[in-house]
Amino acid sequence: MTSEQLPSGRIYVAGHRGMVGAAVVRHLQRLGIADHDLITRDRSELDLIRQSDVESFFEAERPDVVVFAAAKVGGIHANHTYPAEFIYDNLMMAANAIHAAYRFGTARFLFLGSTCIYPRMAPQPMPEDCLLTGPLESTNEAYALAKISGLKLCEHYRTQYGVKFHSAMPTNLYGPGDNYHPENSHVMPAMIRRFHEAVRDNRDEVVIWGTGTPRREFLHVDDLAQGLIHLVNLDQPPNLVNVGTGTDISIRELAELIAQITGFSGEITQDTSKPDGTPVKRTNIDLIKSTGWQPRIDLETGVGRTYDDFLRASQTGTLRAV
Repeated sequence: MTSEQLPSGRIYVAGHRGMVGAAVVRHLQRLGIADHDLITRDRSELDLIRQSDVESFFEAERPDVVVFAAAKVGGIHANHTYPAEFIYDNLMMAANAIHAAYRFGTARFLFLGSTCIYPRMAPQPMPEDCLLTGPLESTNEAYALAKISGLKLCEHYRTQYGVKFHSAMPTNLYGPGDNYHPENSHVMPAMIRRFHEAVRDNRDEVVIWGTGTPRREFLHVDDLAQGLIHLVNLDQPPNLVNVGTGTDISIRELAELIAQITGFSGEITQDTSKPDGTPVKRTNIDLIKSTGWQPRIDLETGVGRTYDDFLRASQTGTLRAV
């Protein structure tokens, strides 16, 4: 099967209001999923942190496939400020959902993590087998530990019970539905908002965090959604697989690209008192490419589309900034 085919059965997309979950829903709808085969719940309807609620949901709905995109996420500032919330919330959501899916007969469970699970000084590009070979990046250790626990749960349930529970580790994501909070957002949306506001307010300078030298990889969320459905369709998916582009860009170069797209012509300066995070972060995507998938949206095109979406959301009052 290919990523352009619908998985069989009823599909529960956890976290459908987030950037990743919404992209998965859009992709399923493009593929023609019937309304009765798509299961979603927002936080007011299902609290994934409460085990009894999660078990009641799985017992009632009996999804055949789960794409688990629910998570508490944020940038360096948020991870540093709220580490207890990041580890507890993400750990409980993963454990509750994976165990309930097993108990109530879910055939396929795809758990989403992040490439922050890999060691701070992992070989570049990062292969899947470098997991747990060194210390984590301290600025997002709490989130990473929760995600490692989730993927290991899937791996061990698959080994012990024979279920097709597996995990995908996306690289840094961007695209429609991103969080543009002035303090808690990731680097891409933070920059888009900062440069947009500088143009709007006729400012002649934009300050970015750190030295500008760290290199990051960025994947458009619509590419990720297609990749996830591709993985769900595989008869024997890898236990753990990276999903990325395999290419990277420096933070300074990213700032210059966003400045160009937003029309900012002033000076870009670095606040070197702010942390850089991991020096280099790029995924090895040989494994997922060997299954027949590769990304389609180049960075310049993707950032342009993302800025267009930012403008639309700003104008309609639907911009996410939480």
